[in-house]
Parts: sequence; C-alpha cells; structure tokens
Amino acid sequence: MDLLRRMPPSLSQQALNSLLALLPAHSSELLSQSDQPLQVAWDEEHDKLYLLCDYNRDGDSYRSPWSSIYKPELEDGVQPSAELRTLEQEANEVFSIYRDQYYEGGISSVYVWEPEDGKGFAACVLIKKDGSDSGDGRRGLLQEGSWDAIHVIEVRQDQDRQHGHYCLTSTVMLALTTADQTSGPFSLSGSITRQMESNLSLEPGHLCNMGRLIEEMESKLRNGLDQVYFGKTKEVVFTLRGPMGAMSSASQSLQQRIASDISRSRS
Repeated sequence: MDLLRRMPPSLSQQALNSLLALLPAHSSELLSQSDQPLQVAWDEEHDKLYLLCDYNRDGDSYRSPWSSIYKPELEDGVQPSAELRTLEQEANEVFSIYRDQYYEGGISSVYVWEPEDGKGFAACVLIKKDGSDSGDGRRGLLQEGSWDAIHVIEVRQDQDRQHGHYCLTSTVMLALTTADQTSGPFSLSGSITRQMESNLSLEPGHLCNMGRLIEEMESKLRNGLDQVYFGKTKEVVFTLRGPMGAMSSASQSLQQRIASDISRSRS
C-alpha cells in the first residue's frame, strides 16, 4: 500500500497489476484498499454512462446505478434493499445536477449498500472529469487531464433518531499533461485523501447532509491541491527560472552596469 500511494495515478493500474502478479494471496485486500483512476462503462438499457469501482463490483461483474443490472450478467449479484435502492436512485439524480453545476460535464455515479453490521448505511459518490475531451477552446495548453473524485460516506443514526453521525473519506486523483513549443512538455499527477466526521440533524434528509459534506470536502481538496501541487511547483519553477518580466529587468540592469563600466574605462 505504501508503494501504491507513491505511484502517480497514471501508473497506478500498472503498479497494481504487478503487485497482484507478485502477491496473488493478497489480491482481494489490494483491490479493496487501493484507489485507482475510475473506469467507465455503458448502461444499454438506460443509455447512460456509469463509473466502475470496488463498491459496485461483485466478482468480475459491475452493477449499474441506473438499472441495477450487473455486467457481465450475474444472477446472484449483491443488491441493495428496496429502501436503499430508492435512496440510491435519488442520489444519482441529485449528484448528476451537482456534477453539472460544479464540473460542467463529466460522469457521476452513486452506490448505496448496507454495512456488514447492519447499522445505518454506506454510500460511495464517484465523479470523473476528463479535460482532454473539452474541444471548446478553454483547455489552453492542456493536452491531457483527468480528475477522479471518490467519496465514501458511512452513516449511523443516533438513538434519538433526530441526528446522524456521518463519516466521510474522500480521495481525489489528478493528472495533467501540457505541451507547448516554448516551454516544452510538462506532466503533473498525484492524489490526496482527507477524512471528516460530523453529527448533523436528520431533518433536512440524508441527501442534503451528504451533499453539504461532500461540497465542503471538495472545496478543501481543491485548495489543498492548489497549494501543495500547483503552488509548490510554481515556487520550484520560479526559483530555477525567474518570470520573464523579472528576467528582462535584471538583464537591462546588468547591461547598464556593463555599459557604465566600459564608459569609465575609456575615459
């Protein structure tokens, strides 16, 4: 797991396959605990895309959040209860709107299930945005780019049935590549994981509480990525190579000093 956490997201699948070949006895543990860039599948019945992860997998089949059908077909695949299935369908509609408003596209999927202890429920909210397929002129120098967000939330209802305990674990994997003739190719990738817990009133409903927590967490993750990855990268680059304006001023100052020294030596 330490090795996988230190691999860039673009190579994480290759690293996982290598570890599975070396450690077949630990395959289930590696698959359940390692976060991989989200894969996409197609629900033919509802004509919609959905995302694959360990939380909708049963064996080698994956369940669609739209039709709740496994692909490849699996007769005895695990299904949520009728109550949780209704919550899952509502959550997919709600977070589809959330994704459109915040990401302006992409793919989202929500899966809900009952924990092994039978207390409360758990949900996984997946969001994937591929910046490589924009085609609207807003990419700038971005050649390839992807954002994969995985939010796993566990909900426990208090004894008073008026408050719920929410535990949210979020992981974001970011990968981007730029190409420019002036600066040359540049690649940046990494992942960040954070966790938060909160006791909230059940009056607004589970979906409202889950949405508010995920919205707050994503804001923190974006700020963290901006400071850790982009901020640190900018600091390193500007240390090695100053901005063009500063370099120009320094060059002019140096030229003036040399010209002044030459004039004094001639006089």
